[in-house]
Amino acid sequence: MNTRILIVDDIHEVLLKELKNKKIAFDYHPDFSRQDAEKVIAQYTGLIIRSKFNVDQAFIDFAPNLSFIARAGAGMDNIDEQYALKNNIALIAANEGNCDAVAEHMIGMLLNLMNNMNRSHHEIANGKWLREANRGYELKGRTVALIGYGHNGQAMAKKLSGFDVKVIAYDKYKTGFSDSYAQEVSMEEVVKHADVLSFHIPLTRETTKMVDEEYLFHFRKPIFILMGARGGIVDIPAVLHYLDNKRILGAAFDVLPVEKFPALYDQEWYKDLIERENVLLSPHVAGWTFESYYKLSAVLARKIIKLLT
Repeated sequence: MNTRILIVDDIHEVLLKELKNKKIAFDYHPDFSRQDAEKVIAQYTGLIIRSKFNVDQAFIDFAPNLSFIARAGAGMDNIDEQYALKNNIALIAANEGNCDAVAEHMIGMLLNLMNNMNRSHHEIANGKWLREANRGYELKGRTVALIGYGHNGQAMAKKLSGFDVKVIAYDKYKTGFSDSYAQEVSMEEVVKHADVLSFHIPLTRETTKMVDEEYLFHFRKPIFILMGARGGIVDIPAVLHYLDNKRILGAAFDVLPVEKFPALYDQEWYKDLIERENVLLSPHVAGWTFESYYKLSAVLARKIIKLLT
């Protein structure tokens, strides 16, 4: 069967241009629903998606000719990787495309938390000028611990290099990765030395709710915690508990275990979370800048062309 790709999500035009230049056939349907895609996917050998729907076993069963699935994003957590690989379907992600965006966003959230920027802004807007109450912390001289040292972890370490901090990193699946930006350490060293804890790992069965009360209990010093990876990694009530006893000084979440409304309203922890001055939230946009929109598609185009040629 000749190569033909179905694109079901909004993609930067650079990807379309690159496919055209290589005379690779595709159909671009960013308005397609899952039901629309199910009706026609048997005609295609490739699928390009972002996060529109889950490419699960049921969907893959509609696609007997599929040879690859490409995701214009970091990670493959909306795709049943094991079932895809079992069916000889290659998987392509564009992790390199938004790692700089994620790193900058999470550092911005950290600096905001450490210097009470949101709180002081709202106080001034309401006629309060409280200097002492908004005394901040300096990042210089602290130890930032990265959990995971793939593309996102490495980008974070590099961005932090100008802040005069010590960056340590733990990665369960890699060894020998120390470089000029981060020192590889054990998890025992992380819990002993971390002032800031930042996550750069995928959501898997092993990492789901990994950050619970037991996990956080072992940290020796009060920490700032940054979650820009996947919301399902963290148990929010556990974080709230350690915020209460001041073992966590502040928490920034670009991702949550449940996202979007109205589903968020139904979470028991939601009201408590949003009422805290030392919690900062953003709507899963850390990796979604104007620049990363281009880079994700450019990276994906390059990888698809390499696979096919």
